[in-house]
Amino acid sequence: MRHEVAALAVREAGKPWGEADADVCEAIDFLEYYARGAVALDRGGSLFLVPGERNELRYRARGVVAVIAPWNFPLAIPLGMVAAGLATGNAVVLKPAEQAPGCAAMVVEALRAGGVPGEAIGFLPGEGDIGAALVRHPGVHTIAFTGSGPVGLDIIRAAAETPPGARHLKRVVAEMGGKNCVIVDGDADLDDAVPGIVQSAFAYAGQKCSAASRVLVHEQVADTLLERIAGAVDTLQVGAPERFGIDVGPVIEAAARERIRGYAENARRAGTLVACREEGVTEAGWFCPPTVVTGLPADAPVLREEVFGPLLTIERIASVDEGCDRVDALPFALTGGLYARNPRTVEHVVNRSPVGNLYVNRSITGAMVGRQPFGGNRLSGTGTKAGGPDYLLHFVEPHVLTENTVRHGLVI
Repeated sequence: MRHEVAALAVREAGKPWGEADADVCEAIDFLEYYARGAVALDRGGSLFLVPGERNELRYRARGVVAVIAPWNFPLAIPLGMVAAGLATGNAVVLKPAEQAPGCAAMVVEALRAGGVPGEAIGFLPGEGDIGAALVRHPGVHTIAFTGSGPVGLDIIRAAAETPPGARHLKRVVAEMGGKNCVIVDGDADLDDAVPGIVQSAFAYAGQKCSAASRVLVHEQVADTLLERIAGAVDTLQVGAPERFGIDVGPVIEAAARERIRGYAENARRAGTLVACREEGVTEAGWFCPPTVVTGLPADAPVLREEVFGPLLTIERIASVDEGCDRVDALPFALTGGLYARNPRTVEHVVNRSPVGNLYVNRSITGAMVGRQPFGGNRLSGTGTKAGGPDYLLHFVEPHVLTENTVRHGLVI
């Protein structure tokens, strides 16, 4: 079953085999983690106790959860959001991305086969208008969304509308992408930095909200890093994802290919091309060559807008603080990276970084459930982190019981 589900992700979402199998494993991790979390949540919270008084904090399901899922992790993300809603006692309606309804259907089938009552989970495939109608439905209590910033902001606005007669406020949990930067200090170990950056930028054709998009490298090592990044990109295997060993497959659809190519062409005109891996790119599929550009002007759109494709920019900086300034100037704050040897530098960047997930001396993708709870700040999202100890609180409402235990007389 594991291989069949992974094969569908390869076929439907264009994920290379390694990425597809990791998607399945993460989905399993979400199931176990949220099941354990729900058991702990059922025990209630800890409150102060005084003589003559009983205080209890209990959590109850909110009602109906609308899950609006993305296509890039067509198994793990929808299953994670659905599992969180179900484990806390809610009914769930899953609206999958229109590009990957088959994977979402298998998620629902697996849950029903595992004993989830049919009436507790609904499956609602369709285009964006289906999701918009679901968001506005008065019977929905919680909306769990992962996707683009514009769609997420539309959901937040729509959920804030409270029609006459409404008896609840809708709660939105949204993860909305980023513009993720990796800072490379002058003392960085480039043997770690080069493969980490290339993997973070180009695995799954850069179609991860956590993917590396900008590298801010100290001028002392910039030339060496550029040379080594170019060499590493030249070894990437580009091609159909069903072939074993492929690093970079096609992007999800024709519109994405044209958008990414537009960003790449503008970047090449405005800056200097460092690398472009054309081998394996054919017009028979929606392929974009892994591309690296440097020397861009500070106002280049590609430096501040999310590309969601295999395009990496590299900028020289005079200091780590200059790199932190550029990160801080962005409206997004999802993931970030740092390569540095000095512990003081690491601590300094940790204190300055606004991102939700900062990775030091490793790749910036591949967050593990329970180990690296995932989610961003600023325009990258709202709510606490998926795969973390607080996530289930989004799907419940707290109730406090206070009882005077000093009774006068007994009921007979």
